[in-house]
Amino acid sequence: KLYNEFKLTVDEMNEMHQFMMQAEQEKEENDDNDDEQDELIKECQDEIQHLEQKLNDIGTKVIEAIVPHDENDFNTDAILELRAGTGGDEASLFCGELMSCYEKVASSKGWMFEVLVLSKTDLKGVKEAAISISSNSGGGGGGGFYGDYEEDKPLGPYGYFKFESGVHRVQRVPINDVRIHTSAASVAVLPAPNSTKGKADDLPKDELRIETMRASGAGGQHVNTTDSAVRITHIPTGITASIQDERSQHKNKAKAIKLITARVRDKQEAEEARKRGDAKASLMGGGDRSERVRTYNFPQDRVTDHRCKHSEFGIEKLLSGGSGGGGDNMEDSGLVGIFLPHMKKMERAELMKSLEEEETESVSRRGKKNQ
Repeated sequence: KLYNEFKLTVDEMNEMHQFMMQAEQEKEENDDNDDEQDELIKECQDEIQHLEQKLNDIGTKVIEAIVPHDENDFNTDAILELRAGTGGDEASLFCGELMSCYEKVASSKGWMFEVLVLSKTDLKGVKEAAISISSNSGGGGGGGFYGDYEEDKPLGPYGYFKFESGVHRVQRVPINDVRIHTSAASVAVLPAPNSTKGKADDLPKDELRIETMRASGAGGQHVNTTDSAVRITHIPTGITASIQDERSQHKNKAKAIKLITARVRDKQEAEEARKRGDAKASLMGGGDRSERVRTYNFPQDRVTDHRCKHSEFGIEKLLSGGSGGGGDNMEDSGLVGIFLPHMKKMERAELMKSLEEEETESVSRRGKKNQ
């Protein structure tokens, strides 16, 4: 399809070049200043410029076609885990602001935002939270668009949020102080179990230890009266998930299974990547909690992403779902969407570089083998 489109465009451009050359030749032979002839030449030049841009667009599509895509970007829901880091109450408050921001982004995309785990402070900050963001189709749809050789595919929740993984550092003056404090919140974005696969994506039951207990903390009459809280342990890895937010043990169990499946699958994929040697140094980093990815400088009203070296102004507007004060007019606004095109561009560049390095190594090996 791309080849045919490329060939037709080149043929059209060649015809336009010949037509323009013929018009210029006729003008020279007639030796006059024919305004109509000049206008015809100008139209040919404009059309050639348009066709050159079309060829560039086709070239971009060709690159998109050969670069390997992560299918999780398009058809997978997301589990986001947020934790307040260093900074005490200020870190918890900022963690809550990030959670609220992500909820607004999900709402703007028409996605379902479900709280799986939530631990709050007395000041209404968030110490720890796990949230599920899912599309109505149980996979992709509704997000920003990512170029594809056949059509533009909409990103799913995981593909849209995955670059939020890492440490988000905030610098601002707390209400009860006059000095600038630095605090942080960490975010981990995991691909959620794919509901379209049904049982195929579930963990084996014999690998899980499920315990029920009475819920603790504030919550009404059901607290400490029914065994509604659920803790699930994945025996081979020791990973656990505890849910007690719902009054129903059945609902808590469903949430816990969803959360622990995402955690275990993420760990397994990370281990497989390390075995393949994929965990090499990257400009975008490894995407883990310990890596600082973004700084929110409130005194300067600036957000800087340290991976793509891009800054945006207007922190409050970005956190509330609006676009920044100095960025391009993009379709996707808000904190997540405003940085997404820059991160996608970096991701493509790194994938292309990786392909080039693999090709160079392959050529080198073939050369040594033939010697």
